[in-house]
Amino acid sequence: MFDMSALELSQAIKEKKFSVTEVVGGYLDKIEKNSDKFNAFISTCRQEAMSKAIIVQGEIDSGQLTSPLAGVPVGLKDNISTKGVATTCASNMLSGYKPVFDATIVEKLEQAGMIVIGKLNMDEFAMGASSETSFYGAVRNPWDTTRTAGGSSGGSAAAVAAGEVPLTIGSDTGGSIRQPCAFCSVTGIKPTYGSVSRYGLVAFASSLDQMGPVGRDARDCAALLSIISGPDARDSTCIAQKPFEFDAKIPDSVEGLRIGLPSNYFRQGIAPGVKEAVLAAADEYSRLGAQIEEFEMPLVDYMTSVYYIISCAEASSNLAKFDGLKYGYRSEKAASLAEVYRMSRSEGFGLEVKRRIMLGSFVLSSGHFEAFYKKALKARAIISDTYEELFKRFDMLLTPVAPTTAYKIGSNIDDPVKMYIGDIYTVSVNLAGLPAVALPCGFDGDGMPIGFQLVGKAFDDMKLLHAAQVFQKHTDHHTKPALTETEPALGVGREVLP
Repeated sequence: MFDMSALELSQAIKEKKFSVTEVVGGYLDKIEKNSDKFNAFISTCRQEAMSKAIIVQGEIDSGQLTSPLAGVPVGLKDNISTKGVATTCASNMLSGYKPVFDATIVEKLEQAGMIVIGKLNMDEFAMGASSETSFYGAVRNPWDTTRTAGGSSGGSAAAVAAGEVPLTIGSDTGGSIRQPCAFCSVTGIKPTYGSVSRYGLVAFASSLDQMGPVGRDARDCAALLSIISGPDARDSTCIAQKPFEFDAKIPDSVEGLRIGLPSNYFRQGIAPGVKEAVLAAADEYSRLGAQIEEFEMPLVDYMTSVYYIISCAEASSNLAKFDGLKYGYRSEKAASLAEVYRMSRSEGFGLEVKRRIMLGSFVLSSGHFEAFYKKALKARAIISDTYEELFKRFDMLLTPVAPTTAYKIGSNIDDPVKMYIGDIYTVSVNLAGLPAVALPCGFDGDGMPIGFQLVGKAFDDMKLLHAAQVFQKHTDHHTKPALTETEPALGVGREVLP
């Protein structure tokens, strides 16, 4: 069952080839066996999951549950609220915190008969691009455990790549679903802002955050997106009038599809292997009948700066509530109110979170608000307008996800500027609130995965996923297995950390 897609697995359950308890128990056993190898999960909830599996089995047998993903286990990034199950955001600040409510997305998953089996490792409070800032240790890439799995949703991508769970939910603030998918050779979508409720998501940057699916292929992601999307009265930013509709039929063609290729993304700063693989993906779409046209992407030099000013400003505001009094870790060493504030936040937050809070506080401060934050908001509006003009010419854009493949754990973590520049291809999508799907397109000379992304107009999520399905129907990059227990992936010898 571990080599099945999520849709195939659900169908096998309905045909009584497997029971739900067999499936859930099998995946939980695999997670426990691999926990030290990949560190993709922070926690599992075996008792709750097995109890739920029995209930779901009965509802499937009685015909009450007909969802295409009924009975399928799912993992959640650990910044998604789960009632009675620890939600830590991979931070000491929230160590041991158990919410008293479920996020809307969790309610929708359970209504569809999916079973949450655990919480996934991540960068602390989703701040990072390598899943190394976690209080619980770095996530390790299943293709090479000496390398990062990407971030901040590194656990979400690594768990799917390692076969520990068929589907996961990640969150994407500036590329945090797409970059780990590219690094781990799995598929994921950052949905249109406002199409998936954020109620129950611990906020990093509220105007940028969006949860989305990660799976082995685009078809699984499309099925999961149809479940988690749709309106929610508890989230005023959720403007979707209805869920996306899942079409079980795989599209046959992209004939006539107009795809824009930003030529200036391929000139400098991109690894040769990544450039070749992404351009080869564009050639494949051309062979399949799409019209590929190159163009110059405007404002590239400003996108990363605009993103970090806005995201850090929002983060400094959102994280102010974790003060050691009402919310979050409280230092036992504090002897006064001032020490409670200072020491609780100093001990509770990690270095990267502190860095972003300080940067956000700086750009919002008197004397700097006009010079930085206000200008960034104006630039954000121009970026949105630029995309609007581009989509008058194109149906979607095809771009790299990251300028390199996965790098060695520890190699970039002490160079924040280098880490931030790695987000150059992804952050503008969040600034404009657009959907983007990331999927595999090849491997570099070291056998490490390469991904590309398709970016579309707001609420064209299913159109992007259909185009991704056509690509995956005619290629096999997404079917390659990662590191197994008996042999390294792609026949390349790799050191496995103890």
